[in-house]
Amino acid sequence: MWWLSALGGIVALATGLLVPSDALDVIERIAPVLVFLIAVTVIAGLADAAKVFDVAAREAAHLARGRMWRLWLLVVVLATALTIVLSLDTCAVLLTPVVLAMARQLEIPPKLFAFTTVWLAGTASMLLPVSNLTNLLALHQFDRLGLGLRDYVGLSWRPAIAAILVTVAVLAGLFHKDLRRSYDVRPTPALDDKVLFWGSAAVCLALGPAFVTGIDVAWPAGAGALILVVLFAVRRRTQLTWALVPWRLVITVVGLFLVVGALTAHGLEGLLSDIAGSGGNLAAHLRLTGTAALGANAVDNLPAYLAMEPVASADGTRMMLLLIGVNCGCLLTLWGSLATLLWRDRCRAAGVHISWWSFLWRGLILTPLVLTGAVLAVSLA
Repeated sequence: MWWLSALGGIVALATGLLVPSDALDVIERIAPVLVFLIAVTVIAGLADAAKVFDVAAREAAHLARGRMWRLWLLVVVLATALTIVLSLDTCAVLLTPVVLAMARQLEIPPKLFAFTTVWLAGTASMLLPVSNLTNLLALHQFDRLGLGLRDYVGLSWRPAIAAILVTVAVLAGLFHKDLRRSYDVRPTPALDDKVLFWGSAAVCLALGPAFVTGIDVAWPAGAGALILVVLFAVRRRTQLTWALVPWRLVITVVGLFLVVGALTAHGLEGLLSDIAGSGGNLAAHLRLTGTAALGANAVDNLPAYLAMEPVASADGTRMMLLLIGVNCGCLLTLWGSLATLLWRDRCRAAGVHISWWSFLWRGLILTPLVLTGAVLAVSLA
């Protein structure tokens, strides 16, 4: 995926479809996103090395007292809360290693918990602006429409609740056999270095309040990563390798944005306007959201949002329908969002293989249901 994205960006620049000044504008706009992406990935890797996730997983298993359905509901609550407060990317990076470590320690099938984190990372990311980078990108348009945070939440809370409930119901239906299982609770693993553990845990916990202060999320994420790099440089230098940096994901994001920038400069907006249509009835709402979802699955939800923003900029309701499409509808392809790419990277690191087909067929069940439920919640409000 990364090399194909890089090739597309190079072709866009080499052929003149995207002039250098426009390319620089694109890079400038996504620079905070790239810093955030790199920083949270580094934090996740180092926190994992400090056994933060192993300990958290074992404590969660103790709370559920050997019953799988209790453990799963705990993960649902954690994934939802983490996504709403810390963003879907943080949920994908921080919670995925927890649930996969938990599954490994308890010798239980990992896919139930893996899909719970990645699906709720997408569908629970509607409520607050900080919940998703697309929401943050949309704030300037809401400001132009004279809509503040209260107005945003007034538009988002109904589809947010609908999306979460539909996701939980689909997960329970798909994995009902796993939910009947029980497991043996084992002792919490011993710590190799308590300084690294508590330092890493403190950084992870501090990200929550930092991300809701209203400052650019790249700053607290970058500061957290720097703190852990210094701490590991003092305590365990061998853990600091270039493998911590998600360079393939960075190349993928940059390439996709350059391609979408080139297409936008050559008539993409008019084409998307024709496809998405207009109007205020339920059918029109589903059409707009469906178009956004298809775009997110084709080229990632961030560039899809940027391409679709002019189409939905007329009022707050259309903007919310666009966000439903790119946030909740991007769960068909593994490149549909940065969170999914980060999630798969964490799955690979834990030795859990998720094929594109395994992800697609489950997404084909969830996505139409969650989009319909969320759009109905907007349209019938």
